[in-house]
Amino acid sequence: MRKSKVTTSIMAIALVALTATSCKDAKKEHNDEDGHHSEQMDDNSHMDGAMEEDHSKMDHGDMESSDKMMGNAQHASKSTTLIANYLDLKNALVSDDKDGAAKAGEKLEGSLKNLDTSKFSDEQQDELKDIIEDATEHAEHIAKSDIGHQREHFDVLSKDVIDLLAITGSDRTLYQAYCPMYNNNKGAQWLSATKEIKNPYYGAKMMSCGSVQKEIN
Repeated sequence: MRKSKVTTSIMAIALVALTATSCKDAKKEHNDEDGHHSEQMDDNSHMDGAMEEDHSKMDHGDMESSDKMMGNAQHASKSTTLIANYLDLKNALVSDDKDGAAKAGEKLEGSLKNLDTSKFSDEQQDELKDIIEDATEHAEHIAKSDIGHQREHFDVLSKDVIDLLAITGSDRTLYQAYCPMYNNNKGAQWLSATKEIKNPYYGAKMMSCGSVQKEIN
């Protein structure tokens, strides 16, 4: 009888130990599963954060590019009227039209004075101020001079406009041309809307004298 009780006690202890071990293993397995699941969640969170950060960077870059393009377009549009007046002046000189050149010079003088440079950097504004002052003076002389002097002032004026567009940009394609013979073979530049050479310094005397140096966009 006693032996039976002892055996029963041993079996009971073994059952308790087995149950405890099973619970411990089950808890460990559960913890492992939870830990693995937690790691997956952490990985997913990290990936989501990285994607959001990349997306934010892309959006910021796109916005910067868009702002830059808009800024360039606004700057270029400021020179639209000025370019049109300059081309009218050039065409008048090509046609040996003193009165037409005088009127175009007067209009160009006005567009130079009204050019808004406030959106440019301080350094660019200083450069533009000097260019505009010099170009305005030559436009004034063109409006009051004979055609020979108009062409002399147009030579320097063209250099000023080329320098100005290097800062402001142009909303249209222009061609920088060069006449090697003008001013005792010192040469002179001008801007044109086409590649075709029509010399404003000699007009009908030497209409095709010169060549295109480069394209301005």
